[in-house]
Amino acid sequence: MVDPLTLDRWFYRAVYVGLAATVVFVQILPLETRAGLLPGPEWMLCLTLAWIQRRPDYLPPWLIAAVFLMLDMLLMRPPGLLTALVLIGAEFLRARQNVSVETAFGSEWMLTTATIVAIFLGAWTVLVLSGVPEAHFGLLAVQAVMTVLAYPLVAAASRYLIGVRRVTPGELDPRGLAG
Repeated sequence: MVDPLTLDRWFYRAVYVGLAATVVFVQILPLETRAGLLPGPEWMLCLTLAWIQRRPDYLPPWLIAAVFLMLDMLLMRPPGLLTALVLIGAEFLRARQNVSVETAFGSEWMLTTATIVAIFLGAWTVLVLSGVPEAHFGLLAVQAVMTVLAYPLVAAASRYLIGVRRVTPGELDPRGLAG
């Protein structure tokens, strides 16, 4: 018989991969063919950071890396750049899980905002140092602001629609696993 906790983890991991597939499918659809539109939020970054702060045991680092590497390849971004930065940001938030379990949403949003800004600044810095001509600070800044503004919507949808709830203080051990 399968342990209910293990079954629950694998169910939510499958939901995460399914949501990633849905997001990338919608993003690659040719819905808008005009150039020069403002970039939208990075939905999977919001989802990943929201789930890491609520249930870090649902998203192991290998799953985050696999999903974001797939997104990098399919969305024709520099392979591995956003993957590495998201992994660093997610592990930063995972390490602060004991601190953020009992915090209010405003504090969580500010910590997530700082993480999102650091991820986008890191990506821009690497692109500029690499000499990539498409490294426009303004567009990345707009996308970072849009991602920060979308975070509360994704966090609320994760909580109320998908059912990813915060863990209680005794529910996780120091490795981020539910006990």
